[in-house]
Amino acid sequence: MNTNYSSLPLTSIELQSNQPKSEVANGVGYNGHAKISKQDSFLVDGEDVDGDAAGAGGENDDLPLIGDGPAGPPEGSGVPAAVFNLATSIIGAGIMALPATMKVLGVAVGLVSILVMGILSEVTIELLVRFAVYCRALSYGEVVHKALGRPASIVAQMCVIINNAGVLIVYLIIIGDVMSGSLKHIGVMDQLIGHGEWDNRRLLILVVLVIFLAPLCALEKIDSLSLSSAASVALAVVFVVVSCIIALVKVVEGKISMPRMGPDFSSRAAMLDLLVVIPIMTNAYICHFNVQPIYNELKEKTPHNMYKIGRITTVLCVVVYALTAVSGYLLFGEDTESDVLTNFDKDLGIRFSSILNFIVRIGYVIHLVLVFPVVHFSLRQTVDSLIFGELAPHSRKKMLTLTVVLLALIYLGSTMIPNIWVAFKFTGATTGLALGFIFPALIALRLDKEGKSLGRGERLLSIVMLGLAMVVSIIGVIGNVYSLRSKSA
Repeated sequence: MNTNYSSLPLTSIELQSNQPKSEVANGVGYNGHAKISKQDSFLVDGEDVDGDAAGAGGENDDLPLIGDGPAGPPEGSGVPAAVFNLATSIIGAGIMALPATMKVLGVAVGLVSILVMGILSEVTIELLVRFAVYCRALSYGEVVHKALGRPASIVAQMCVIINNAGVLIVYLIIIGDVMSGSLKHIGVMDQLIGHGEWDNRRLLILVVLVIFLAPLCALEKIDSLSLSSAASVALAVVFVVVSCIIALVKVVEGKISMPRMGPDFSSRAAMLDLLVVIPIMTNAYICHFNVQPIYNELKEKTPHNMYKIGRITTVLCVVVYALTAVSGYLLFGEDTESDVLTNFDKDLGIRFSSILNFIVRIGYVIHLVLVFPVVHFSLRQTVDSLIFGELAPHSRKKMLTLTVVLLALIYLGSTMIPNIWVAFKFTGATTGLALGFIFPALIALRLDKEGKSLGRGERLLSIVMLGLAMVVSIIGVIGNVYSLRSKSA
């Protein structure tokens, strides 16, 4: 008889059980599901994992949990496509603010911060995947619901909505600033064909939204965006390569002075920027809301595969972020804008400067157009889940209606927020830290009590990460409020 279910060795799982919760400590997983084994941990060497899972064999990591059916749909995505989708979720507008954070932190401290944030983000992604599989959750909100209850799930979903809507608003702001210009900078359209209707920033953003973004956002599956995601990552790499080449040429020609290695403590303004810059950098790695949709559409749907995807993506993003931050800061120094793209409207002091400026700015605008629907996908999914419930039947009409409403609200937001630094400061200190660090740590610690799946090091790391995230969030919010009050005084 043909079957879609794999044959699973008994050493790798525990069958579902009708035992009460009181027997969880005796080896039965949360809600009677198979227990996560030590191989699915990101700390596997030298760590003692409580419970029987520690003795499971490593050869069974790639097998799906029993009852999951086949490893994934035959038309699902492979590892490369998933890496592109996850990297696209990360490498968005946040990369444009990194040179400005380097200006605040200095090169040495900034590079260390980029690396540490990347590692911590990858740890939280792996925790999220482990416990999403453990609870058989299909979305970020659902795993929070099963671990922390309905009120926490609603808060998490609201965080996803605010964070993603804020990010998409930032994308439109950048597209408008680069193409139509701003008070301090000349737009690409003006430089190419002179003044015209495209000087109207709001009109230009509306045209881009309707003609280019809306059709991509109307797609129903995130896997449908894998090719555009690959193209967007390639364009981000082009931006990084061009920036690095320009910076290297200027260094060789002796046109760049020695950059500052550490933070500047010389003024109150510099101190205020220091308070809010870590949340901004944290926001650059937030992709956790897209982890579960990407996992759900894998051909081989196993935690081990998703860990590999997360690690490859993290390495890629750390390299891209580090090169972008350093090259941008070297090129523009203390004149680095919060959106470094706007700096590329002037003579760079090398040959073919104007051509390189156009390549950088136009290429990255296309990158943002391709990234936009990936972030919008998780926003629409979360709004759908919050309003209609996780089990609501799918409807093409409902999906299109949500898409139109969300795009309209995002467009209105882009006309009201002055610049990306303001948006990143607040989302980074609130929703970004909550989604990327606070909720994953709480989920891990909560479910650890149920299934005893964490090792000692993981448990300690989750506690420390939770505490630091809350402290950074509080400091960031206070710094943001004080900064706004100082500017208005």
